[in-house]
Order: sequence, then structure tokens, then C-alpha cells
Amino acid sequence: MKTIQEVVESTIRKTPFIEEALNEKLINVSSLARIILPEVSASLKKDVKVGAVMMAINRLSPASELRIRKNIKKLALDLGDVIVRSDLCDFTFKNTTSLLKEIAKILMKSSESSDYFLTVSQGIFETNIVTSKNLEPFVNRIFEKESLISNVLDLASITIKLPKENQEQSGIYYFILKQLAWADIPLQEIISTTNEMTIVVKEEDINQTFAILMDMKLS
Repeated sequence: MKTIQEVVESTIRKTPFIEEALNEKLINVSSLARIILPEVSASLKKDVKVGAVMMAINRLSPASELRIRKNIKKLALDLGDVIVRSDLCDFTFKNTTSLLKEIAKILMKSSESSDYFLTVSQGIFETNIVTSKNLEPFVNRIFEKESLISNVLDLASITIKLPKENQEQSGIYYFILKQLAWADIPLQEIISTTNEMTIVVKEEDINQTFAILMDMKLS
């Protein structure tokens, strides 16, 4: 049978923001206890007092969270080159049988010059293309018969070279994206490969985004 301590811990661990805010003493324990009380009672199938939940919250050990944060911080300090690009466009098309053939055309076009920037991400129902503004006319022409879901202009991107250890450490993406979420920076796209991560934002947010990422490397 589960204990109150176990249920409270699993409930809070499901929300990293709450867990971290607790460790930073930013959350009122009494208020949090009242919020999660119904879930704790339902899980244990019995009435639980607020005081018992508060006691369980106060007993939470930050050791594992602090260890993970320390490892992530070390990885953040090892982040490689940061590359900034501006004048980007974002296209989203509905997946069709003809779309792949058109994608091959735009890939061929982008290979003609190092000034062209192009990434293609294919999902189950739609395909996303982020490209430099100088490729926009070609995209409009090549995909003119395809179903355009959305098109966003005036974007910029930051590409981060990740250390190889990022595959072995949980939370590295959370650590990076958390900083942007707390700064209220909306993300247009996130594009990743094994050791590389590209964040696409509005051009008006690129300077703040860059400053946050640099602060992660220097702090």
C-alpha cells in the first residue's frame, strides 16, 4: 500500500516547475498542499488531512533533483558554438503523396548556395519547412499546388552545438527551454539532431534569447 509520502512525491515530481520552485522556496507549502490534496486522497482512497500533506512536502528530499541539476549545469557550460541566423520563414504544409517530390526540389535548390538555409521536419500529418528569406520565392513556386497550413515570416534562429554527453543526461532540453519559458519567449519551432539544437523565435525576441543562452554558458 502506498504511503502519503510516496503519493505526494510522485504527484509533485510530475511537474518539474513545481518541484524546482519548492527547492527555491518560491511556493507556499500550505497552498500547494491544499491544491494537491484531492489527488492525494483519491490515490490513497481515503481522506487525508492538509497537515499530513504539508508534512510530506516538507520532507521531500532535493538530493536527486540537485544532482541532476548539477550534471545539467556542467553540460550547459560545455555547450559548443552558438550560431545566429535572421530573415527566416516558416512554412507548414499538409502531407500529400506529391509533397516529398516537391521537397526534393527545394533541397536541390538549397544546395546551390551556402547562403541558403533550409531545414525540413516531416510529421505524420504535416511537414514543416524553415528557410532563409532568399529561398521564399522558390518555396512559394515549388509548393504552389500543395496545401499550406501556415506561413510565418520575420523569424530568427539560434543553433546550439550540444556536447555528446547530452544523450546520456536527462533534462538538458528542459534546462535550456525552461530559461526561455521563464523569460516569456514563445518558440516558433524547435529543430534537433543528435548533437545539435536549433531554436526558432520571432526576430524581435532573438537578442533576448541569445543573451539568455550566453548567460547559461557564463554563469
